[in-house]
Amino acid sequence: MTFRARLLACVLLPLAAPLAAQDEEAVSEVELLPEEIRGEIIVTGRGLDPALSTGIYATTTLEREAIIASPSGRIEDVLRNVAGFQQFRRSDSRSSNPSAQGVTLRALGGNATSRALVLLDGVPLADPFFGYIPLSAIPPETLGTIRVTRGGGSGPFGAGALAGTIELESAEPGAVHPFLGNAAVNDRGESELSGVLTQSLGRGFAVASGRWDRGQGFFTTPDAQRVPATARAAFDSWNVALRTVAPLTDTVEVQARVAAFRDARTLRFRGADSTSEGEEASIRFVGRGDWQFDALAYVQARDFSNIVISSTRFTPTLDQRRTPSTGVGGKFELRPPILEGHDIRIGADYRRADGELQEEALNAVSGAITERRRAGGATANLGIFVEDDWQIGPLTINGGLRADRSSITGGFYRAVNANGVPVSTLIAPDRSDWSLSWRAGALFYATRRLDIRAAAYTGLRLPTLNELYRPFVVFPVVTEANANLANERLKGFEIGLDWQPVNEVVIAVTAFDNKVENAIANVTIAPNLRRRANLPAIDARGIEASVAARVGAVSLESALAWTDAEVEGRGPSADLDGLRPAQTPEFAATLTLGWEPASGWRLAATLRHVSTQFEDDRQTDRLPPATTLDAFLAAPLWGRLSLVARAENLTDEDIVTRNQGGSIDLGVPRTFWLGVRYGF
Repeated sequence: MTFRARLLACVLLPLAAPLAAQDEEAVSEVELLPEEIRGEIIVTGRGLDPALSTGIYATTTLEREAIIASPSGRIEDVLRNVAGFQQFRRSDSRSSNPSAQGVTLRALGGNATSRALVLLDGVPLADPFFGYIPLSAIPPETLGTIRVTRGGGSGPFGAGALAGTIELESAEPGAVHPFLGNAAVNDRGESELSGVLTQSLGRGFAVASGRWDRGQGFFTTPDAQRVPATARAAFDSWNVALRTVAPLTDTVEVQARVAAFRDARTLRFRGADSTSEGEEASIRFVGRGDWQFDALAYVQARDFSNIVISSTRFTPTLDQRRTPSTGVGGKFELRPPILEGHDIRIGADYRRADGELQEEALNAVSGAITERRRAGGATANLGIFVEDDWQIGPLTINGGLRADRSSITGGFYRAVNANGVPVSTLIAPDRSDWSLSWRAGALFYATRRLDIRAAAYTGLRLPTLNELYRPFVVFPVVTEANANLANERLKGFEIGLDWQPVNEVVIAVTAFDNKVENAIANVTIAPNLRRRANLPAIDARGIEASVAARVGAVSLESALAWTDAEVEGRGPSADLDGLRPAQTPEFAATLTLGWEPASGWRLAATLRHVSTQFEDDRQTDRLPPATTLDAFLAAPLWGRLSLVARAENLTDEDIVTRNQGGSIDLGVPRTFWLGVRYGF
């Protein structure tokens, strides 16, 4: 038995054995356990309640019902239901390079680094070196809600919320069954297995979870471009986590979490293998008394490896054997009850990331090492923030101010030949500066069914170690790093409304104008040569809209985002002026129609459309529009056991995810899943 299998067994088998031994009467008692847990547990496992200002900014909340009904069973598929959500590429977390899993909002320009802040129970998830989000390590079945706020942030960890914030919150024990189990297989023989156990511990609780996804994958290369060395996008990933919550006093609870994951993938050619892995731990104290507070500390250890295969000889040309990195941080937020009608938040947060690239260039014929490269450094950010929500009758006013001291230190790049003779050396000077960010807005309850809101804000993002120091090759294009990159800055404003014309229908519309100054992009400087650079700006103006309706057993959820985004080019980037940023669609929409005829039943179909994008900054490599249809069916079999059938890309649309001078990668083809789940 492999280590992965043993690890999963340690989590899942203790859960299954007691259940299997129970008779029918005992099973009935287990089914009532959530009610019993609700009576015993006095802690929630959540952070402090969302501030009043949440409604001022364009916010979408996804409830558990939608989170666990994804046709692909993956978190990025769930998030695609939010207007403005975008990954760097259209491929999902089974068939993309992990280091390219950046997420953003509002079409602020394609970038493998995340421009949106992603939090799990208050802890930032971005990789310390690359800035990508480990999407395969986020099991949807463990989540209770997802709250997506678009626009720059100024509160805790606001320095990462350039485009907005995606807050993932674990499910509360009273909202789920004590044991959740899921097993499924698809028409290519790929499988997924997961389990979640919630156990009461006195007045607290513990949650153990594990998930394992594996399979041969599909061919991302079109038929006409396949060669004998072409390989399927095989994947093999697992993640485990243990989370405990306990009361310290009647108003203070402590939350602790440890987790680990590993994700192995193959892309395009045999031997083009990548792995990403990590361990993390966090502890959080939440006080809900008159003086509310939220204190958090966390540590992350991550690593990434990747082998590049020549697209002409189909032999290894680069062994990026290790990229170890560490992230540490924490925050303290205080909500003092010092002014009536005011919700004041004062606090500070800190993040530090350090890492080092370790790779060897190889001779494509002999396989001998031709060059050894090392690169890395550290970035850090200390933020101090204050924010106030002032409620005056039907009007809520928000104002927030944040000061950040960011630093970039220890940066270097060093390459030596096989004999140890230096080929290239860079020692980047240390630098630091202070930045001021703010946001302000107002929400007016015009009628019982109509809210009108307006807001303006600024934001900040530091360049990652990857952007500063790591060059890379996607044959035949070489992209150079840039140790002189400046921080990205956002300025924006928006106006919107939330309208409920009847009880069964909710409509939200937001018009926005956002501008990212010093936007980091891969800029073409010569044929097959690009360099990371700060563009003068990316302007993005657009409209986001969503409609949610329910009539009896039928529900409808829809969202769309139309964005007019263009580059402001001056000086060296003057020829990019007016062009659309790379990897940025003009229009994206999703529509889900659901039917729940009886308890435990759910049938849903999701239609999605993404308009044309361009692979590169000069709009030479086009990614055509794609329209997909997905489906989900859950049908009760016995007790809490259900049959689940899922379908991805029912029309077998060709989803072009990469176009490098005519070299194409495709997204997921038509795929059918069949499985069972218990306790959902």
